[in-house]
Amino acid sequence: MTSTTPSPTRGRPRDAGGRRLGPLATTILVIAVVVALTLVAAQVVTEYWWFDEAGYSRVLLTEWGTKLVLFLVGALFMGAALWGNVVLAHRKRPVYADTAARVGPMDQYRNAFEPLRRLATIAVPLIIGLFAGLAMASRWQEIQLWLHGQSFAETDPQFHLDLSFYVFTLPALQFLLSFVTVTAVLALILTAFISYLYGGFQIRQLPHARPTVAVTYAARMHLSILGAVVMVLVAAHFWLSRYATLMSATGVAQGADYTAVHAGIPARTILAGVALVVAALFVAVGVRGNWRLPALGLGLMVITGLLIGVAYPTIVARFQVQPNAQELEAPFIQRNIDATRTAFGLNDIDVRDYAATTTAEAGALREDAETTASIRLLDPNVVSPAFRQLQQNKQYYNFAETLAVDKYTFGDTSHDTVIGVRELNIAGLGEDQRNWVNEHTVFTHGYGVVAAYGNQVTSDGRPAFFESDIPSVGKLSDSSASESYEARIYFSPNAPQYSIVGSQSGTEPWELDYPDDSAAGQVKTTFPTTTTSAGPKLDNFASRLLYSLKFQSEQILFSDRVNSDSQIVYDRNPAQRVSKVAPYLTLDGRVYPAVVDGRVVWIVDGYTTSGNYPYATRQALDSATQDSLTQSSSSVDALEADQVNYLRNSVKATVDAFDGTVTLYAWDDTDPVLKTWQQVFPSTVKPLSEMSAALISHIRYPEDLFKVQRTVLAKYHVTDAAAFFTAQDFWQAPKDPTGSVGGTTAAVQPPYYVTLQMPGQDASSFSLTSTFIPGGNSDRQILTGFLAADADAGNVAGVKSAGYGKLRLLVL
Repeated sequence: MTSTTPSPTRGRPRDAGGRRLGPLATTILVIAVVVALTLVAAQVVTEYWWFDEAGYSRVLLTEWGTKLVLFLVGALFMGAALWGNVVLAHRKRPVYADTAARVGPMDQYRNAFEPLRRLATIAVPLIIGLFAGLAMASRWQEIQLWLHGQSFAETDPQFHLDLSFYVFTLPALQFLLSFVTVTAVLALILTAFISYLYGGFQIRQLPHARPTVAVTYAARMHLSILGAVVMVLVAAHFWLSRYATLMSATGVAQGADYTAVHAGIPARTILAGVALVVAALFVAVGVRGNWRLPALGLGLMVITGLLIGVAYPTIVARFQVQPNAQELEAPFIQRNIDATRTAFGLNDIDVRDYAATTTAEAGALREDAETTASIRLLDPNVVSPAFRQLQQNKQYYNFAETLAVDKYTFGDTSHDTVIGVRELNIAGLGEDQRNWVNEHTVFTHGYGVVAAYGNQVTSDGRPAFFESDIPSVGKLSDSSASESYEARIYFSPNAPQYSIVGSQSGTEPWELDYPDDSAAGQVKTTFPTTTTSAGPKLDNFASRLLYSLKFQSEQILFSDRVNSDSQIVYDRNPAQRVSKVAPYLTLDGRVYPAVVDGRVVWIVDGYTTSGNYPYATRQALDSATQDSLTQSSSSVDALEADQVNYLRNSVKATVDAFDGTVTLYAWDDTDPVLKTWQQVFPSTVKPLSEMSAALISHIRYPEDLFKVQRTVLAKYHVTDAAAFFTAQDFWQAPKDPTGSVGGTTAAVQPPYYVTLQMPGQDASSFSLTSTFIPGGNSDRQILTGFLAADADAGNVAGVKSAGYGKLRLLVL
């Protein structure tokens, strides 16, 4: 009788050799899996909690979902294609009657490989497929732009296609085509390897004869079809490359020049046709079995490529274009000028010739009295030490190295303002104060803003503050003022990594609010977690465990100060918060504070960009926005090192300094790139109509956009193609003399905000300004141009000023 008692080892995991694991090994394996999953959850789950608390969980789920789908598609497509071709090649191998008697070199290799064949057949496609899936997932933004691309309602001057094809569709098609081509080539290589290893084709060497190749019918059909697929894909590459020439850097200006249009594009068209002919020849091999035809076709394609793809364009450029370059290239240079000015928002500049005079006359400044009265006496780039000396109050507070410029209206008068936030500075604590309790539960926030008139100083030269001290005193914190504000600063560029806020009901507060002169020496507070959310809750063991792992701090799990009312506040840099909820934006290197509707908010400028605008010249954002401030100040950053030829300030974002709320506003709702992303992430960007008047009054023209436009305008103020070709009137931004060392300067001057009245304006306005000097390596610092952007967005709710962003250029 057969026993039905289950074996004590049945169901246990097995090791790589198929042996069952013992109880200890099984326990260790289970623990290892649980630990690994917990560590993963500490990153994944907490990330979801952060987005959910911020109100942007749909952004994260859309990104994760897109990446997951693309990973699966890429991995399955690559893995299945490679596995299927390898299996098919093996199944169609020739079968020999007496394999044991065969002792040739290939038989030895075959016998050595056979025990590993099943593993290799699965492992190799699987590993390659995993990498392919990761590569596919990394391009999720390109795929989403392709799927949701909106029309530009403009066409390119060469192929007359909507610009959305180049910005949204072409990059995705090029990537997908490259992905499929790599798959086909790898499948061809692996198929050839298996066919050769198992005798599908053999190289035979007879005495006194040339080597011959013997191929079975199955191998010939398989390889010929794969070869044809590869050639069809090559033809598609040639065809798409025709459109890519409109973004190429050729000749004097970027985009397809005379040679590319009259030689390069036709050559690519011909090569695409030749590749299709070669593909047909590969198909013919499967029928006729003659490999000479595709071999001749490949040779023909190489020769054709050298003749019409290399030699012919070279001849055209050398003997036709170079002797007549200015005339022949003029239409294409003009395309580049028009496209570049449009792509960077420079196609509506008010340009005026300005006859400067150097002889002073009595009363010459009378007409500019308002501008003269607004001349700033406080430089926000150098006044920070004075703010620290007079208003820092305690060593655990600090101000940014470079303060912000803004404007505030009291009564009927607008005042240029230099403003800074008193941020928390954990590094300022003494060594005896540096412990986990103090750093993460006591010192949790900064306190208040400090603001001074930009064009006034006191009798002893100090800033004339209209908002200062702790607790805050002044025009902004007056209880009768319309803008009396919440002074606690939990979110700021230099805030600590994380803080735990909120104490249990009935417990004495322990968060330091601000120091005072009372007997206790300090006022304490508790963040109102029962009514306000600033971060994920720590109200259960699981959340405390995951965050203790995330921040590698066991105190989060065991401290009595973490209770059911606690919230954990992290990712506190305003720019970081905006970049997480809007991953498609490039953010300005400076965030600036404003007191708006009773709260301190950080205003962040977001840009939509592209590097695929036809005929527009690309600019390196990092070099274009680099100046003396980005080199010397940690509070001002240059943009990331992207090459773009389309730039729009499409989004204005705010981050509440008290609770971290991120709000996105569509500042340029006509931008096709923003409209496309709004299709991807619906309902995440609010319309401009929802922006309050108080907020609009503090919006200003962004510095990084202005710096990029300044860099582009140094060349593209020249709008005549013939003059552009000679390059004799190019400009550059002047070097910053305050940064000179040994008579030389390392970086250009930053732009400056100032209230002034430009020629053609009816009244003075808050503006962002810069100057130009002649280009080249000359040391002559001669003023050749003065550029100003109207930086005043107005003060009407939901409506930006009609003059906002207007660029005015004085040419001297």
